[in-house]
Amino acid sequence: MTELQRSCEPSPAEASQAQAQARITIPVSLSMVNVLGARDQLLRVVEDAVRGAQVHVRGNEVTVSGAAGDVALVEALFDEMVTVVRTGQSLTPEAVERSAAMLRARTVERPAEVLTLNVLSTRGRTIRPKTLGQKRYVDAIDRHTIVFGIGPAGTGKTYLAMAKAVQALQAKQVSRIILTRPAVEAGERLGYLPGTLYEKIDPYLRPLYDALHDMVDPESIPRLIQQGTIEVAPLAYMRGRTLNDAFIILDEAQNTSAEQMKMFLTRLGFGARMVVTGDVTQTDLPSGSPSGLRLVTQILEGLDDVYFSHLSSHDVVRHRLVGAIVDAYGRYDERQAREAADRSTPRRAGRRG
Repeated sequence: MTELQRSCEPSPAEASQAQAQARITIPVSLSMVNVLGARDQLLRVVEDAVRGAQVHVRGNEVTVSGAAGDVALVEALFDEMVTVVRTGQSLTPEAVERSAAMLRARTVERPAEVLTLNVLSTRGRTIRPKTLGQKRYVDAIDRHTIVFGIGPAGTGKTYLAMAKAVQALQAKQVSRIILTRPAVEAGERLGYLPGTLYEKIDPYLRPLYDALHDMVDPESIPRLIQQGTIEVAPLAYMRGRTLNDAFIILDEAQNTSAEQMKMFLTRLGFGARMVVTGDVTQTDLPSGSPSGLRLVTQILEGLDDVYFSHLSSHDVVRHRLVGAIVDAYGRYDERQAREAADRSTPRRAGRRG
């Protein structure tokens, strides 16, 4: 807990709708601008997130009044905000909103634990999880040999996996990074395309290169690729290999067939770790072809040292509309499935009187 001082604290015996008041004293060592945001931007986020409480600020004191449950939530939220600011990290409106959501859900992890976890510090910036789902995904990569990151676009599946791969390489936990994805758009047959191998596959692997450039000095990437420390290749080039002492990432795994997924997973060698990412709702496979990622969740579920991390629209860290779009498509797919089930259900013939 932080050193926030409270004038009173609602008793657990009080009903959630009982009125209460609390006074929170922000430590004088912290700037109120860092806690409340420029022009009180973060304060307004707190007020919007907990509408049942009235929040007033005077100097370094925050007075909260309203329903006991809402007052307690605001107190806990300021506690988390102060903890984050003390680490030297800046707060964003999105971070405050997610913290309020985690506190409402009464998660085991504190919001400050999620927001201050450093995955990788490189090139003057620090990569951290921004949601509870992302933190659990990152923690799973530390604890398991094979991790599946399954979720919609914008949840950081590939980016965080790449950060963990670079971290493992820097810590000498592995000797190389292997990045791969299926080139479905080219039908996995790249020979007819003009140019060298890397020129052929570049359009299909560009998202992996983009993430890599954020985490590794761009000038050193060609040298690392030439040395074999970093390898970026289409999935078809993994066949027949045993990948030892490597951190291997398979991206866009929803576009693998069942055979390709089995082939990839059985490339695992000694001292290697695998992260498989994908979104089962967005496949580019021919109609009627089952996704290897969808099937593997049924085949390997419960297997020791294999972990499935399911991210959702709540873990989307792009524009807030992206999460809403993901939810809207999910509701549409559910309606379509129900309507298809209704059409396929034979009607019972009415009994004659």
